[in-house]
Amino acid sequence: MTRVEPDDLQDPERIYIAGSLPVALRVEEWLTAAGVEYAVQVEPYGRSLLFGSLRMGAAFYVRSGQAAYCREQLTAAGFGGGVVEAQD
Repeated sequence: MTRVEPDDLQDPERIYIAGSLPVALRVEEWLTAAGVEYAVQVEPYGRSLLFGSLRMGAAFYVRSGQAAYCREQLTAAGFGGGVVEAQD
């Protein structure tokens, strides 16, 4: 599978938010190698401490049926800091 447009992903669930381009590229690499269909959108994820401005990151979405697997595997691969927990 591969990256798709956000509107083309059925039943999306956010699993990860990357705060830098190098991390986003590595997460994309992992998802592609794992054969997971995913979408990416730029979204705010916090504020800078110095000026209070919004920080933007790359938010990764997968089908909800693959979300738990992807979170677990991304954490095991060392990407745990950006994993977004499931919303109940």
